[in-house]
Amino acid sequence: MSRDKAGFAEFFATSWEPCLRAVAATTGDMTLAEDQVAEAFARAWVSWHKVSGHPAPRAWIVRTALNTGASWWRRRRRETPLLGDSRAAREDDATGLDGVVLTALRRLPARQREVLVLRVFLDMDVDATAKQLGIAPGTVRAHLSRATSALSAQLAPAAITEATR
Repeated sequence: MSRDKAGFAEFFATSWEPCLRAVAATTGDMTLAEDQVAEAFARAWVSWHKVSGHPAPRAWIVRTALNTGASWWRRRRRETPLLGDSRAAREDDATGLDGVVLTALRRLPARQREVLVLRVFLDMDVDATAKQLGIAPGTVRAHLSRATSALSAQLAPAAITEATR
């Protein structure tokens, strides 16, 4: 048991931040992401003998965290956000991502965000991403292409505006 405990502790220490950043970028809510990632790590500890043998344990954490939050999103989708919500500014420091980038990520469809997070934030290859999401590798490439095009279109005007100031 102590070997499992040490292995999990090392995995937790090296994986918490990247997994949190990936889930935060996908959900767009740092507080929710923290709760979901904590729940995912708790589930990983309970099933550590299986999770440690997974080909991509970090992806398992991210997928579990996102699945944990799915019911939360279903309940929340009928709520109307308040105008002037400054969540992006508060999350900027916590995620290490620029608020403009977080806003652009939030505008992407969920599947494009998931593909982008797994490919870019967790540095997974196309085949591992496809397997994790249960889609074809070509679909991963298509979603990644669309996501990067959309981000480029959203962020390029912001970069030009910043450069001209």
